[in-house]
Amino acid sequence: MNILDDIKLQYKIGGISNRIIYWNVAIFLISIPLFYQFKLGNFDYPDWLWLSSNPKNVLYFPWTVVSYAFLHGGFWHLFFNMMVLNFSSRLFLTYFTEKQFFGLYLLSAIFAGLLFVLCFFLMGINLPLVGASGAVMAILVATTTYQPLMEIRLLLIGNVKLWHLTGVTLLLFLLQIGLANTGGHIAHFGGAFFGIVYIKLLQSGTDLSKIVTKCIDFFTNLVRPTKATSFKKVHVNPKKTALKRDSKVIMKDKSQQQIDEILDKISQSGYDSLTTQEKEFLFKAGK
Repeated sequence: MNILDDIKLQYKIGGISNRIIYWNVAIFLISIPLFYQFKLGNFDYPDWLWLSSNPKNVLYFPWTVVSYAFLHGGFWHLFFNMMVLNFSSRLFLTYFTEKQFFGLYLLSAIFAGLLFVLCFFLMGINLPLVGASGAVMAILVATTTYQPLMEIRLLLIGNVKLWHLTGVTLLLFLLQIGLANTGGHIAHFGGAFFGIVYIKLLQSGTDLSKIVTKCIDFFTNLVRPTKATSFKKVHVNPKKTALKRDSKVIMKDKSQQQIDEILDKISQSGYDSLTTQEKEFLFKAGK
């Protein structure tokens, strides 16, 4: 199994947080030959991809309230966002589901983007916004709101409580408002605020992430409508059918048991502990 197969396998079994990181990295790599201005040393994204602070542009390209969150202004911008996303997603998914993670990520990106548009429009500033910072901060702050006293071990520092780490991060963003990247910091606080609201509503019985799930189901049904199958009367031999069904169940149980054993091994010792045969088996099973 080569590196490409390993990447494909980790994409399949890594969960939604890993997939979002893969999407961000892939879009960044594709954007380099398409939108990077090598002479100027920066990206020049078109109006239909980044989020403009002009409300008219948002109304004309409404999908930019989501697409901007998958674009980045440079390598370090992408690196730090994905590093924090990887860290905070592991904490968030300890307590919540992947559907809730994905719903919070998208909804917080939309909220943070709209807050940026509103603030800059009121200030009379016309600038674009790119980056997943708002959505990333929502994941981190949501987890902190739910478990503020969770202890995190940091290199060279030791154990700190999660709310200490999150508080220092937000304080640094607050001190930089007006100095640099004001639009990005507005998105940071927009995402952080949405993360708090999401957890508070969830604790009271309202799960906002279901909005995203229902929208996805709705558009999926539009794209792939279920076709009614005509009724056909088929005569079968009950004994033969039962024998075939039993054999399929046995085969499925053996394969599933082997998959479960491999996944347990990954959770205990990591993916690199697998043998070549185990990686190939899991990759074939993923297909």
